[in-house]
Amino acid sequence: SIEAVDKEADVAAGSDTAGMEIIQWDSLAMADSMELTAASQFSVDYYEGGYKRIHIESDQDFLLVPDGMPVPEGLGDGIVVLQQPLDQIYLVGTAAMDYFIRLGAIDHITLSSQKENGWYLEEAKEALASGQMLYAGKYSAPDYELILSAGCDLAIENTMIYHTPEVLEQLERLGIPALVEKSSYETNPLGRMEWLKLYAALVDREEEAEAFFSGIMEELQQVIDQDPSGKTVAFFSINSNGAITVRKSGDYIAKAIELAGGEYLSFDETEEENALSTMRVQMETFYADALDADIL
Repeated sequence: SIEAVDKEADVAAGSDTAGMEIIQWDSLAMADSMELTAASQFSVDYYEGGYKRIHIESDQDFLLVPDGMPVPEGLGDGIVVLQQPLDQIYLVGTAAMDYFIRLGAIDHITLSSQKENGWYLEEAKEALASGQMLYAGKYSAPDYELILSAGCDLAIENTMIYHTPEVLEQLERLGIPALVEKSSYETNPLGRMEWLKLYAALVDREEEAEAFFSGIMEELQQVIDQDPSGKTVAFFSINSNGAITVRKSGDYIAKAIELAGGEYLSFDETEEENALSTMRVQMETFYADALDADIL
């Protein structure tokens, strides 16, 4: 029951910090900040003693505390403490799995919101098949008892969790910090890829992340530096009702087409402004504009 799990969490909550040096947060100086090329939805600042301050737009702040170091006193309200090593992660935001694989850090993920047949990444399938990773329930119905008994030290959620806020509340009651990844909010496709660096910060793999990202950027630069092709591109889908859905010109798909040298066919002027990245257009309107597109 939830009540039983709550009691177990209360017993496990008090870690022994006796004998540790007391550190005041305001006495720690910021030493550096993570250099970001395209990402705009997160930042990482480095402080004395190996502490890392992570901010995710627009409402998440974390302090990553190195293994064996005390939690500083005087932290501001709303700062969530993440105690390293983070090696018992419950991964719900499945987009992050590939980043952990690229970093050689898949072993940090021991709990999954997807079953083996729900993954297309072979490394995730193998981890679940071998028992290295366990299925711990989907985002809206996690197995709290398993998550707690496994010693989960971080839940990485995606923005779907905002539809079930009671799950976030229960994780908080159990003392399990939750990080809601917002790579999908990046309008630049390179910004989405740069979230690799945030996960690297969690597991101290920044050098590996920088090397991988720099290598990709070098490969892409020869494409980005080319003159535009002049070819127009219509990117769309048709739903079961026959309605046309397209991406707005500010969406990452449109930006990716532009980076590749194409000219994205935009329908923004036919719709009122809102926060959605997609929009529906009438079949007649779409047909009239897309008829002469070079690429569909």
